[in-house]
Amino acid sequence: PSRLGGPWLLGLLARLLLWGSPGAWASYLRRSSSCTPIPHRMALCYDIGYSEMRIPNLLEHETMPEVIQQSSSWLPLLARECHPDARIFLCSLFAPICLDRLIYPCRSLCEAVKRSCAPVMACYGYPWPEILNCNKFPADHELCIAAVSTDENSSSRRMPRASCKDCELEEASTAREILDNLCANDFAVKIRILRKNVTTTISDFDLDPSRVEVLKHGPLLRTEIPGRLQQWLDIDATCVHNIMRGTHTGVFVVSGEVQSDKVVVNKAYAWQKKNRNLHQAVRRWKHHRCPEQPG
Repeated sequence: PSRLGGPWLLGLLARLLLWGSPGAWASYLRRSSSCTPIPHRMALCYDIGYSEMRIPNLLEHETMPEVIQQSSSWLPLLARECHPDARIFLCSLFAPICLDRLIYPCRSLCEAVKRSCAPVMACYGYPWPEILNCNKFPADHELCIAAVSTDENSSSRRMPRASCKDCELEEASTAREILDNLCANDFAVKIRILRKNVTTTISDFDLDPSRVEVLKHGPLLRTEIPGRLQQWLDIDATCVHNIMRGTHTGVFVVSGEVQSDKVVVNKAYAWQKKNRNLHQAVRRWKHHRCPEQPG
């Protein structure tokens, strides 16, 4: 059986107990599809809370290479964090959970994600695709996957504003400015990034584990930093693409915040001979004392 996890899955399974056998069409699709493990290479949905998916999926992708290729094109949108339920919505279609019946996302979930994410897509000239037309999905009173972030009045669940700004390499203007940035962020690491294959998607990057120099680990354990940064490389595809600027390999000093189960890179500096301010800041960092943050 598949490994299940996450509160949204528990709620879904509880609702399943209230329903009878699936209709003829859903039954036919279930019989014509098969369960298969979600592969590591499917960065969009791997480790989302269940381990197996149905193929063909709900978008009629019939092979795993096709699923991986099509799903990877949505990683840059997730990197913009346009809606907290965007991943759940997309994975319910690209990697439908392997249960006794096919479960579609609710129409309200689609509409909520579209409301926040369509403006971000428009920034890059992409309209909301017809294949994700929200009118195709069931109403909330039917069996479907509902939104998780439903408390719009809670300050902790505020929907992110649409942003068209991508992260870029910072200019190392002064050593002092860099030191202040390192102090302000949770972690700071000098890393080497490798492009695995220039012919594949923009998310295809690797961290060189032999070239990880931790300047500041903050709330993270030093041993978990490489894994967290590889996750960042897999998910925040647009950011990494802009930092690499078409190169095959590069060394960077990156800093950022720890947000629950992931890290978010806020600043990136290219480690080059001409960036003397960056070299000076890193040398001084070992003996630098950050000012106390206000409580």
